[in-house]
Amino acid sequence: MRASQKRQRLMAAAARVLHEQGVERTTLADIAREADVPVGNVYYYFKTKDELVRAALGEHTAHLDELTARLDRLPDPRDRLRALVETWVEQRDVAARYGCPTGTLAAELGKRDEGTLDAEAGAVIRRLLDWAARQFREMRLSGPDDPDGLALTLVAGYQGMSLLAHALRDPGVMTREGARLLDWLGSLR
Repeated sequence: MRASQKRQRLMAAAARVLHEQGVERTTLADIAREADVPVGNVYYYFKTKDELVRAALGEHTAHLDELTARLDRLPDPRDRLRALVETWVEQRDVAARYGCPTGTLAAELGKRDEGTLDAEAGAVIRRLLDWAARQFREMRLSGPDDPDGLALTLVAGYQGMSLLAHALRDPGVMTREGARLLDWLGSLR
């Protein structure tokens, strides 16, 4: 296996395991096992757990970029936002089990006293907010709400429904609240 493939497998494994177990409970051995790579190889690519967390955040960014690039192929910004919400709802079982991958990581990292990883997690969420705000700007709405505020409402809705689905272990929360977000998007003029 090529070195770049091993590194990529480790990055993807880090994103999955950190999402499922959290930073504090995850060991480098857990990530090595998930990636099917000898634990010694982890140290070759990543010297610390924080480097693996940073790699996981890179995976979250890449996933978000792939998703928004796919959504950007839709001709209408409202349809892009609807498709985003539908994507969130499709992930309801994962959200009910583990929460939002980036949101839960940001919350956990925000409780640490050291480092900048919490800000890096926030930057991934900021990327989503900026993309959503661009969609709202393209919609040229005639109300008092600004595109940045609407984007914040949308992403806050997602984070809230993801958190509650996880806390209650109820994927139906994602379905119900996703429908409310879709109705809200449809009502904007």
